[in-house]
Amino acid sequence: MERIGDIFQEGTKYIREQMSGHLIDLSSKPDLYKEYQANEKIALPAFKLPEKLAVVDAIQTRKSVREYAAKPVDKKAVSYLLWSCSGIVRQELGYQFRAAPSAGALYPIETYLVVNNVEELQEGIYHYGIRRHELELLKKGSFGSEVCKAALDQTMCAEAAVVFIWSAIFDRSKFKYGQRAYRYIYLDAGHIAENLALAAVSIGLGSCQIGALYVRFSHFSCGAEGVRYGFD
Repeated sequence: MERIGDIFQEGTKYIREQMSGHLIDLSSKPDLYKEYQANEKIALPAFKLPEKLAVVDAIQTRKSVREYAAKPVDKKAVSYLLWSCSGIVRQELGYQFRAAPSAGALYPIETYLVVNNVEELQEGIYHYGIRRHELELLKKGSFGSEVCKAALDQTMCAEAAVVFIWSAIFDRSKFKYGQRAYRYIYLDAGHIAENLALAAVSIGLGSCQIGALYVRFSHFSCGAEGVRYGFD
């Protein structure tokens, strides 16, 4: 087990002399949108784009924030952050492109929220419905302590106003890229995380990406002075 990461890296390298073509079965391509049809839908409000901030200023300002004010985050801010990291930004030739790049435009990453303190949103676990820019309520209640325990007992995850969680539907990428898809999925998650970090800076919030999660982590931040999110 100690070398499993090395074995994966070696086993999924592209080597020119060992490349072989393969046909992609488009009939097996998974749907690009996950939806919880039977769950309550919460429309996300329209938001006003923030005043222009130079990219270099956003990059220079971004830092990992681990302490947050106790005041709630505005629902419009959450709407803007979701759009910035995973939302649809344009449509070309009938295809909907999203804010963050994705290998093959296959978009395997799904976004979930654990809401702890957001105006006009009940505490609970939500899924981001990208197609209609809405939230789907999965479970009501306070889950701050569970998130904290899942994230190696980091209390900041319980204190943040909202936790962003990213999971992946691996078959969306594997149907084309096979085992190498895992490499791309990790990159996709990183693109989304950076989009969220820079978007948070643009509206005066802080953020901190974390990857320290117990293996059985299954459901999961943006505070009034910060955003907290994790991915697995």
